[in-house]
Amino acid sequence: MSVLVVGSVALDSVETPFGKADDVLGGSGTFFSASASHLTPVQLVGVVGADYPVHKLEALAARGVDLAGLERADGESFRWRGRYRHDLNSAETLETRLGVFSHFRPKIPAQFRRAPFVFLANIDPRLQLEVLSQVEAPRLVACDTMNFWIESRRPDLLELLKRVDLITLNDGEARQLTEHANLVKAARWIMERGPRYVIIKKGEHGAFMFHGSNIFFAPAFPLEDVFDPTGAGDSFAGGFIGYLARTGDLSDANLRRAVVYGSAMGSFAVEKFSIQRLLEIQPSDIERRVHDFHRLVAFEADVAANGEAARAAAAAAVPA
Repeated sequence: MSVLVVGSVALDSVETPFGKADDVLGGSGTFFSASASHLTPVQLVGVVGADYPVHKLEALAARGVDLAGLERADGESFRWRGRYRHDLNSAETLETRLGVFSHFRPKIPAQFRRAPFVFLANIDPRLQLEVLSQVEAPRLVACDTMNFWIESRRPDLLELLKRVDLITLNDGEARQLTEHANLVKAARWIMERGPRYVIIKKGEHGAFMFHGSNIFFAPAFPLEDVFDPTGAGDSFAGGFIGYLARTGDLSDANLRRAVVYGSAMGSFAVEKFSIQRLLEIQPSDIERRVHDFHRLVAFEADVAANGEAARAAAAAAVPA
């Protein structure tokens, strides 16, 4: 099943303790597409300026990313310049130039409107709501957001929550949105306002998924070399939604597997600058990393032995 993603298609200049890269492919829509396209066909809606090297997207198109919804406008493309110090969980924004993205109004092509899975990447919630008025009965609508929209577009964001099935956000954003320091309470607050599922990302410390009273946690994959965390969250979302679209299964067990696939794709994204690593990996690499995730967290609980020990302890505590 195909996935429709609406988000930014940008040019990034990034500096980390391990190097720097200038004017490389970036943006939430780009990272999501590079990740999800390993698992399912993707339909990308965004906007670029006259200066954008569109030919560099050919690798995504070859993998099944439909670029019919990519608008090309006169003017400069969206550009972001940032720096990571040794704390790779947070970026220092040095410059943001919105360019043509400041006037972006998503136009969903007719052939995209019946996509069964929709991901509203990190853009103005008013635009995310406009997208929902153009799609036809998707099975699952997921959205992302950020601190800027939580502060400046809160009423629109709360309206959006009523109309989506799932939201992804990081722990700081969850606390800012809900004014709850405890993430369990924060997730419950969000679910009470619409979404059935809440995914709270904690960077190098993994991700929580909340659904009703169920909580699932997947750690981040331990890596020796992390070159560039930019786009890790969008790559996580691409792996998560892409796996759901590939399987068509929204059961709790499959959603948990999707979180692991999302974590795996996010771990690949940070290994090189931009989407370079996501362009290199093969299906066998993904399956191997998912298997490594399973080995990382799986264990056999000795329920019978623990039960016997508990009964013995209780018997010893009873006076003769």
